[in-house]
Amino acid sequence: MAITLLNPDGLPKIDAYRQVSVATGSRLVFVAGQVSWDDQGVTVGEGDLAAQVERCYLNVATALSGAGASLADLAKLTVYVVGWTPDKMPLLMAGIARAAETLGTAPLPPASLIGVAALDVPEHLVEVEATAVID
Repeated sequence: MAITLLNPDGLPKIDAYRQVSVATGSRLVFVAGQVSWDDQGVTVGEGDLAAQVERCYLNVATALSGAGASLADLAKLTVYVVGWTPDKMPLLMAGIARAAETLGTAPLPPASLIGVAALDVPEHLVEVEATAVID
C-alpha cells in the first residue's frame, strides 16, 4: 500500500480522519471536486446534505477506480460545504457512514472541511476533492 495513515502523539485523535498520511507510491491521482451528480449529471439528494455527501464519496471512489486507485490510496480529502456550521456535522458524518457501508470501507485520510458561500449550482451543498498516491 502506498499510503500509511497516522495519528501522531501530541495531536488529537479524530474519528472522521487521520492527522497525517505518508505516501510512498510513485504516481499521484488528483480527483476534481465531486458533487452529488449521478452519471447523467442529475443532482442526487437535492436539499439533503447527508445524501449529497454520500454521493460525493461514491463519486470519488468511482473516479479513483477509473485511475486504478481505491479509497485505500487516498492521501488527502478536501470537503467544501455550503453555509457550514458545526450543527451540520451529524449530517456530514451520516453521509460518510452511508458511503462507507456501500463501499465496504471508510475513507479516513487527512481531511480539510471548508465552509463556502456557494458551489457551482444552488442545488449542490457539498463538494469533495481528493488526492491519492499509487505505486
